[in-house]
Amino acid sequence: MVGSWGVWAAVRLAGLDGIGGAGAPVVALLSFTPYVTAAAPIPIICALVLRRWWAAAAAVIVAAGLVVAVVPRAIGSGQPAATGPALRVLSSNLQFGRGDAAALVELVRRTGTDVLSVQELTPAAVQRLERAGLTRLLPHMVLVDREGTTGIGIYARHPLRALPPVAGTTYPMPRAELTLPGGVTAEVTAVHPLPPLSDALRRKWNHDLAALPTAGRGGPAQVVAGDFNATLDHARFRSVLDRGYDDAADRVGKGLVPTWGTERREPALTIDHVLVSRQVAVRRVDVYSIPGSDHRALFADLILPAR
Repeated sequence: MVGSWGVWAAVRLAGLDGIGGAGAPVVALLSFTPYVTAAAPIPIICALVLRRWWAAAAAVIVAAGLVVAVVPRAIGSGQPAATGPALRVLSSNLQFGRGDAAALVELVRRTGTDVLSVQELTPAAVQRLERAGLTRLLPHMVLVDREGTTGIGIYARHPLRALPPVAGTTYPMPRAELTLPGGVTAEVTAVHPLPPLSDALRRKWNHDLAALPTAGRGGPAQVVAGDFNATLDHARFRSVLDRGYDDAADRVGKGLVPTWGTERREPALTIDHVLVSRQVAVRRVDVYSIPGSDHRALFADLILPAR
């Protein structure tokens, strides 16, 4: 039993899922690391009951490693001294476009959202969102609406200038420059890679995450928002963070709040994210249920750096 937890901890802590030979089952299973961490006392207790002291000591070390990897997401970290304008970001996967348009528009209104990343945006969903009043609140847009799961778009309260999309991705990932009152700009990327559920899909997932833009310290603030089909326990996702980003939810101690599967029987996962370049401060992060979708909408209240 201790060995099972030990193998899991070794794969997670060493980032072995990020190597080329790691199969899709390994990547998928690592999504459940927070649950494995919560169950880590089990082998400790069993070893103690059986008076296997060395096994108990090993189980304690394994549990400590998992705790170090997982628990900081519920604690949060420091913030940069950003003094620029506020930017309120909302991300929502509409599940084949079936998410309730009126509920999403009301959430935009209630949160004062400035920029919305929408995944699985179908042409019919675009029409329903418009009828519900979204374009009166967020009149600027860069949309790639398509049937099925591949559609995606960015809606904004302030002017958008379309940028070249992320190159070579399986699903489109549009990018845009947002100009806020006063002239401060931010670059926004809407994200939705394929889920890594088979080896072929995992290779595309790897490629699409690697294709995301790097956040430079000298340029505009970067915001990358959407359904990443990845958690902080995936080495490939952490490699995106290593390119100059922080996870907004992780920054404020909400990195374990699930965004997918909350209405299902299987354990819920945190696979939707708002990433920000490190000079951006995060004031708060919240999640909201959207009827008709299997994803919760993710909201992040940000402070950009001054020009």
